[in-house]
Amino acid sequence: MPSQCSTDTKFEIGHVLFIDIVGYSKLLINEQSEQIQTLKEIVRATEQFRLAEAEGKLLRLPTGDGGALVFRNSPEAPVLCALEISKALKSHPELHVRMGIHSGPVNEITDLNEQANIAGAGINIAQRVMDCGDAGHILVSKHVAEDLEHYPRWRPLLHDLGECEVKHGTKISVVEPVHGRRGQLAAAREVFKAKAATRATRCARRRSDFSPTCFGHSYRGERCTSCSRDVFLLSRSGVEEVCSADTIAADRR
Repeated sequence: MPSQCSTDTKFEIGHVLFIDIVGYSKLLINEQSEQIQTLKEIVRATEQFRLAEAEGKLLRLPTGDGGALVFRNSPEAPVLCALEISKALKSHPELHVRMGIHSGPVNEITDLNEQANIAGAGINIAQRVMDCGDAGHILVSKHVAEDLEHYPRWRPLLHDLGECEVKHGTKISVVEPVHGRRGQLAAAREVFKAKAATRATRCARRRSDFSPTCFGHSYRGERCTSCSRDVFLLSRSGVEEVCSADTIAADRR
């Protein structure tokens, strides 16, 4: 049975560029369509996209507000592609785009609609790396940076931004490749630090809200009559009781 599973699932290392439009959900429907179309044209016009597609070394995964490109030729390809996109975006100030890059295992799958799709840690971590940034950021994982350091031309362009806490409390180290964008590095570091601090605070508060005493109980937000703060309303054996504000008071999120 294990041999059959290994035959059915074919993993390979993909060099993933994850892209999305910041603030996409706040746009009007026609603005969403226009910005996605513009972004598609910019991406497809890049040299790295055209080369990889011509070689049959490119996989594409649309995500609604952007997409993921999986290059199967070189770890440099997604970084060079991102830099090309960043350069083209200067002519489109209405487009606020962030990008994240990681190299990791990916595999082609068939989704519930019987359509070809892509999955794997390479995709997931590239998205987490991207989530650490803001509009105008190109971030790469530490793993990708270590691969690029073997190329002399990349070594002076890689600037470590530190760690960022992402989904499930996982911490990842990210690096920004600065190429003709040195004036933006200081600002990028400040934005990154602010976002990292906000994420860490949010995760810490979320963890503190779920006290071990709450495990196994259902709850819903309720306003305490004595202190006017949100508290957990627990249900034990079908009997509801308001917890004391001194024990499990918490701000509802």
